[in-house]
Amino acid sequence: MKILYAIQGTGNGHLSRSMDIVPLLQQMGEVDVVVSGIQGDLSLPFPVKYKFHGMGFIFGKKGGVDLWKSFYKAKIRLFMKEINKLPVDDYDLVINDFEPVSAWACRLKNKFCIGLSHQAAVITDEAPKPQDVDMMGNFILNHYAPVSVNYGFHFAAFSNNIFTPVIRQQVRDHEITNKGHYTVYLPAYDDHRLIKQLSEIKDITWDVFSKHNKKVLKHKNVHIQPINNQKFIASMASSAGVLCGAGFETPAEALFMGKKLLVIPMKAQYEQHLNAAALSTLGVPVMKSLKEKHREILINWLENGKVIPVNYPDNTKQILQSIINKHSVGKLP
Repeated sequence: MKILYAIQGTGNGHLSRSMDIVPLLQQMGEVDVVVSGIQGDLSLPFPVKYKFHGMGFIFGKKGGVDLWKSFYKAKIRLFMKEINKLPVDDYDLVINDFEPVSAWACRLKNKFCIGLSHQAAVITDEAPKPQDVDMMGNFILNHYAPVSVNYGFHFAAFSNNIFTPVIRQQVRDHEITNKGHYTVYLPAYDDHRLIKQLSEIKDITWDVFSKHNKKVLKHKNVHIQPINNQKFIASMASSAGVLCGAGFETPAEALFMGKKLLVIPMKAQYEQHLNAAALSTLGVPVMKSLKEKHREILINWLENGKVIPVNYPDNTKQILQSIINKHSVGKLP
């Protein structure tokens, strides 16, 4: 069986999940990988046959997605060429993790496409929602990478087609300790803003991983280093807690490790507000921004925050096998 596995390359969450999923798929068939997007930091341990510009989002430096820069970088004509170039008909099965080139190639060529992503989970009726609905964000989540059938991963199994998170094997196998520091990953904030806000809480050591710097910096009690997969996992595993955006993989891994967690959803990214709503139902505190007026939430978390117990079994192989068994001869009506 020939399988095309398509990965959204913007940000690190989809890429990190693929590190576990692709080797499992390779046990079930001949696998080619397509990645699109322009802001991922992780290198992948398997060959990528198709690498496309796609339709990614650009992180700003003030706490959100830069929609104008994202639109400017979109290159619609190139996107259409990439759609036409991808030979989805050569594959028995296309599995899509919120990747638009393969999704639209399948849609235009009437090819069955299986969605297996976190985004598929957050848009279901059963998943928690924030009070304010972002119409544009909701539209993007539903139409950015259209598929024939959806399966999703979320912080809890809110319905039959939603599974608990894929936790990377290197995270599952890592020794868990507490050395007292706090691990920070807030890619929508630049280093200057992080240093300014975090250094004012003087009795805490902050271990910050940055998308905006290629060298190690230290300012008072704030230690900044560029993204490195192994170092980031080691920092989380030995931390007293994790302060991060309301993405999916990093909060899920922090919960799995038994670390107390505080999240700040990115402005103008509706998916993160959906995640924050789900995390809030589990008992995870949510902070609107790093601004001083919200600092009381941060201080209270540092002093009184509690670990939220979760059960995330290692069942990714069974999930993949059941999906493949169900759809290996799937065709659009």
